[in-house]
Amino acid sequence: MIRSLMKSREIILLGAILALVAAIASRFPAFVTPSNLANVFNDTAPLIILALGQMVVILTRCIDLSVAANLALTGMVVAMLNMAMPGVPVPVILAIAVSLGALMGLVNGLLVWKLDIPPIVVTLGTMTIYRGIIFVISGGEWINAHEMSDAFKAFPREVVLGLPVLSWIAILIVVGFVLLIGRTPLGRAFFAVGGNPHAAVYTGINVGFTQCAAYVISGTLAGLTGYLWVARYAVAYVDIAGGFELEVVAACVIGGISIAGGIGSVGGALLGALFLGIVKNALPVVNISPFWQLAISGSAIIIAVAFNATSSRTKGRVILKKAEHAA
Repeated sequence: MIRSLMKSREIILLGAILALVAAIASRFPAFVTPSNLANVFNDTAPLIILALGQMVVILTRCIDLSVAANLALTGMVVAMLNMAMPGVPVPVILAIAVSLGALMGLVNGLLVWKLDIPPIVVTLGTMTIYRGIIFVISGGEWINAHEMSDAFKAFPREVVLGLPVLSWIAILIVVGFVLLIGRTPLGRAFFAVGGNPHAAVYTGINVGFTQCAAYVISGTLAGLTGYLWVARYAVAYVDIAGGFELEVVAACVIGGISIAGGIGSVGGALLGALFLGIVKNALPVVNISPFWQLAISGSAIIIAVAFNATSSRTKGRVILKKAEHAA
């Protein structure tokens, strides 16, 4: 039992997070106060949401590098809408953000499914296109806090039961993904397609449709996060969330979602995002330049991929040994 727990990627990552927090708390006890930990979780909420969307894409042997550009374009669109028509209710803004994000995700999915273009090529292309559209519609201008309505800015910041709405949305999405992955045919199809797409076809699963559905989910969450991000920080501009897609992929890889597809968990994606969120919030506290976050994230990715590769080789040797004994 203990050995199986030690082999669990989630348990190891949770232990690393607890050790990291303990090390920081030994020097700066204020970091582990409930209020500060709540702030860290709230800061990490956008990364958690996007990492879950990226997780289902990676499970199907694809990748979505356009999530940050989707976020930025959606955020700019709803910010411009709010500036032009401040009276538009927040639920309508949310519906527009989610719909626009889903549409951009659908574009990615259809290009991968119907035209059989490699996912990395598709999403690199759409990432550039979406960023270009932001510049075209905004003219390169910023939209600042004084140009946004109070209701628009207030929604993600409103506190309910001690946590901001942004944090509660992330928690609800985590719960939703636990149900999606564990209790629905689509969730099982993600693993089947990533694990063995050829075998999945023989079980009646439409591989292209499943991958497209994963992109739509990722795009929907990116669109939702676009509004939440712009409203929370009260600013919209062309380069918003620039490079954030790399943090999203890093959170997934660190959390044990295999780039080869078919392996991963909601808990892993959540813990991977929390690990990066804690690192990001801890660096200024310990007087280390935030630029080190890139080096730390990159190192964590390499270690995680090496760990996955080692685990795969070990499993392969065990299977071969069993086959030899059986022979």
